[in-house]
Amino acid sequence: MKNIAVPLVLIGFAFCSPLSFAETQVHPTPNGIKLPKNYKDWSVISMSYRTDNQTMRVILGNDTAIKAARTGETNPWPKDSVLGKIVWKETKEEFWPTALAPDKLIHTEFMIKDTAKYISTGGWGYARWLGLEQKPYGKDANFTQECVACHTIVKNNDWVFTKPALFP
Repeated sequence: MKNIAVPLVLIGFAFCSPLSFAETQVHPTPNGIKLPKNYKDWSVISMSYRTDNQTMRVILGNDTAIKAARTGETNPWPKDSVLGKIVWKETKEEFWPTALAPDKLIHTEFMIKDTAKYISTGGWGYARWLGLEQKPYGKDANFTQECVACHTIVKNNDWVFTKPALFP
C-alpha cells in the first residue's frame, strides 16, 4: 500500500501543478470562443509595434493560417484559419538598452475564419483574454462589434490588419 501511495500523490501533483491548473481555468469569451489549445506552439506570421500605446505584438497562426501566409493566399484567408495576437507592453532590454523587449502581458486575441458561422462579423469570430490571468474580455457577445468597428478599415483585406512577414 505504501508503494502505491507515493505514485498516486505524484500523479495528483502533476494534475494540480500551477501550469495545468491555469490552463484548465481559462473561461471562454462571452461569444463562446475557447482559448485555442497549443497556440503557444504555433508559428509566427508577423510582428507589429504600436507607437500610440507602446505595445509590441507577435502574430501567430494555426497550420491553416501558416500555409496561407506562406503561399500568399490571405485575401481571403481560408476557412478554419486562426490568427493569434499576443500583446505586451514594451521595456528596454537590461543589457542592451537600445533594444525593446516584451514586459507585462496585456492580452491575447484570436480571429477564427468561418464565413458561415460568423456571417454577422465579416466571416471572423473574435476573442480576447486579458493579462496573465486570461480573463475573458467583454460583458456579453456584443463585444465583437468593437472588433468589427476597428477592423472595418481593412475590410478589403479580409478584415485583417496583419501583413505576413516574408521568410526566405
